Amino acid sequence: MREYLHAKIHRAIITETNLNYIGSITIDENLLDKTRLKENQKVLVADLTNGARLETYIIKGKRNSGMICMNGPTAHIIKIGDIVIIMGFEITKKPKPPKIILVDSKNRFVKYIKK
Repeated sequence: MREYLHAKIHRAIITETNLNYIGSITIDENLLDKTRLKENQKVLVADLTNGARLETYIIKGKRNSGMICMNGPTAHIIKIGDIVIIMGFEITKKPKPPKIILVDSKNRFVKYIKK
């Protein structure tokens, strides 16, 4: 078994931060559906603005809100307005092609990207 990329949200914009929350990243439910990412799943977040990379887990955000919110200590590292790539992985013997989506400046789905 190996770990493979199974989903990616490309060039999302951080819309909120909540330092007082326990931890995680809140993601618009519509984007979760488009990528097969699931609530509580571990994700890697890469910040194109400052170069930071961190792991956290997903909280489902309000559908069609465009919300991408860094919660807890990660709010010190990734700020409102930063551009990020959010990646989910799976451990499997038979990987499927990843669901990679591009979003616009309001975190609305634009299109699927072929790898």
